[in-house]
Amino acid sequence: MKLDQNVQNIEQLSAGPEPISRSAASGTAVTAVERVLDVFEAFQRIKKPLSLTGVAEITGIPKSSCHAIVGTLIARGYLYSLSRPRALYPTRRLFDVAREVQANDPFVDHVTPLLESLRDTSRETVILGKRQGEAVIYLQVFESPHSIRYSSQPGQFKPLHSSAIGKALLGSLRESDLRAQLVGRDFARVTLSTLTDADALIADVLEGRKRGYFVTRGENVPDVWGVSAFLSAYSETLAVAIAGPRHRMEHKVLEHAQLLLATCGVISRQWAQR
Repeated sequence: MKLDQNVQNIEQLSAGPEPISRSAASGTAVTAVERVLDVFEAFQRIKKPLSLTGVAEITGIPKSSCHAIVGTLIARGYLYSLSRPRALYPTRRLFDVAREVQANDPFVDHVTPLLESLRDTSRETVILGKRQGEAVIYLQVFESPHSIRYSSQPGQFKPLHSSAIGKALLGSLRESDLRAQLVGRDFARVTLSTLTDADALIADVLEGRKRGYFVTRGENVPDVWGVSAFLSAYSETLAVAIAGPRHRMEHKVLEHAQLLLATCGVISRQWAQR
């Protein structure tokens, strides 16, 4: 796909940030899909128009490949070219597509009012997530109104062993399955409080299962505590967490757990009937 004359003659940026390509970080081959996502995340990171060379430098994509990707995105209406400066920037098309897709989400959109209510009542950040391979993916995040709060975004991945959502999802397993998945493994130390020993993690998860909710105490983010519980919907196991700074959460763990369990119970009952 050929670019228009403006894009073909885009000037090189004089300097740019380090590449954000996932190939170097993961050691795996970069796929065409990953490269397209890297292009959009480059604009998210830089927050201004970029030249073709600039996009290539920031993403670490070879310029010839970047040329083809950008040409396709322009042809499909996802990028447009600027004359002064000679640069590129995303259109609203990706936003509109994503908004329409989100509006028809079979689950998240329906439980949003309940999770927003949980956020408003607890006044802490509320997260909905599920297991994705050996990690947790956040499906939705409702941030606390406090200026000092736990912040995150949908689509982010978190470790199973150190996140509140992860502990709840591990706690949804039968004990035999839990042990089969964790025994003999060493876990990365995310913070000084992370449980890296399999036996300690199993004991903590089983204790949470017994009381009905799970707690992280600065294990994923220093000084951030989380309370979580799992639920079933659409034959899927998901989890909800309330997270916030230790100085507010420490003395409200039980209160937040009660709110959380009530909300998860309502969601489970609603979706059991669908």
